[in-house]
Amino acid sequence: MLESPPVSPSPRSWLAAAASTVDRAVVGAVRWRNRTYPSRADSLSHAQRMEALAHIERAYGDERLIATPEAFFPQRPPIAPKLMRVLRPGRDVRVFDASWPSAYEPFLPEIREKYLGHRRNDTAHARIFFGGGERQPRPVVILIHGYLGGYWLLEERAFPVGWFLRHGLDVALFVLPFHALRAREDRSGPPPFPGADPRFVNEGFRQTIADLGSLVAWLKTRGAPSVGMMGMSLGGYTTALAATVLGDLSFAVPMIPLASIADFAREQGRLGEGRAEEEEHRALEAATRVVSPFARPSRIAKERVLVLAGDGDRITPMNHAERIARHLGAPLVRFPGGHLLQIGRSNAFREVGGLLRRLRIMR
Repeated sequence: MLESPPVSPSPRSWLAAAASTVDRAVVGAVRWRNRTYPSRADSLSHAQRMEALAHIERAYGDERLIATPEAFFPQRPPIAPKLMRVLRPGRDVRVFDASWPSAYEPFLPEIREKYLGHRRNDTAHARIFFGGGERQPRPVVILIHGYLGGYWLLEERAFPVGWFLRHGLDVALFVLPFHALRAREDRSGPPPFPGADPRFVNEGFRQTIADLGSLVAWLKTRGAPSVGMMGMSLGGYTTALAATVLGDLSFAVPMIPLASIADFAREQGRLGEGRAEEEEHRALEAATRVVSPFARPSRIAKERVLVLAGDGDRITPMNHAERIARHLGAPLVRFPGGHLLQIGRSNAFREVGGLLRRLRIMR
């Protein structure tokens, strides 16, 4: 009987394996830290967790908050950001650091004092790149970073800022609540959003959408013919959520997106074991439903959405991107790299360029 020769792994699979190794190392380090420095939630019994999650579900569980996004996500009065010029000699690009009062008021009164105690988070920030000299305003892409990101030099390299500028788009790098310039004063420990307290998850995304809505409105007021979003990881979750609650986005591109807070908690070993794990997962899913990208239909036509995912991603694995792509009715573009080592992502960005050219947004 003839035997088939062994099939050699493809270069793509080798690349995915290499990228996966980096991601697994990071996941292992995070799990070690969680065990070494447990949060207050980690000290609760299963019964206590279920009681706390049930309380949060009731607090945010009014179906009107789902059916009418404006009932939960506040619309702000117009903003007039303070603009500070960032000198970039030798470029036909004007760069400004924009800041404006977030003026956020939490939805849940019981968490107001704790949430608003972080004063640096009261100011929203974005770094904005205007290309094309002093000519007429151009389309804008808002780029949203991942967890622990938001630092200008890091994000200018994480995203293809120059590529967007060369192809006719202006760029705005947005800082998520409690990150980078918005981090707590002592910078001790991880940011509370998104953290172990689901109330901070809900309030943080609510503030995020309000600040993004203000930025979109201001960019359009100054003449931008269209504004879209692209985000990585936590920023990918934010982009998918924005696609379901903001009605004035021209396109949305979630990349290596987080899809579910409850799924991520389970994958990171933050829930109980056995039956307790499943019960806590369902309860956490219900407690954070009000900010889930799956709670509402997309407000953006599926032809204007693209989801990017890495085959080797082990931080937000492929199933996260697949769920978001199905819900938004969008194509899923895969590249061989992982979450951190994004090998082959240039081909994925070419697909983004193809989308924006079809929409007549990119030259």
